[in-house]
Amino acid sequence: QVRLVESGGGLVAAGGSLRLSCAASGRTFSSYRMGWFRQAPGKEREFVAAIRWSGDSTYYADFVKGRFTISKDNAENTVTLQMNSLKPEDTAVYYCAAAHVTRISFTYSGVYDYWGQGTQVTVSS
Repeated sequence: QVRLVESGGGLVAAGGSLRLSCAASGRTFSSYRMGWFRQAPGKEREFVAAIRWSGDSTYYADFVKGRFTISKDNAENTVTLQMNSLKPEDTAVYYCAAAHVTRISFTYSGVYDYWGQGTQVTVSS
C-alpha cells in the first residue's frame, strides 16, 4: 500500500520558516516525480514545487522561487520542502504527491497518482 505522509506544518509569523517533510512508502519511487501542492480555502489546488527521485531536477512555481527549496533523501525515502520568508498568502494545506515521470504536465494536480493527507501551514501577519 502506497503511503505519503506529510509532517512539519504549523503556525509561523510572517518572515519565518517552516520545513515540511513527506515520507513515502509502499513502492519504489525511482521512476516518479514528487510534487508539493497547496490549497487555500476557497481556492484551487496549486503547484508549488517538484523533484525527481532520479537525478536532481527541481521545478518551482514562480511565486516561491528564491524562498522555497525542495530536496530529497533517497536513503530515507523522504522529500522535504524548506520554506523561508513566509508570507500570509502562503497559508494553505500543503500536500505531497507522486506522479510517474512520463507524465510531463507535472504542474497539473490531475496527473499525480498518489497523495498525502496534507499538513496545515498558517502564516500570521
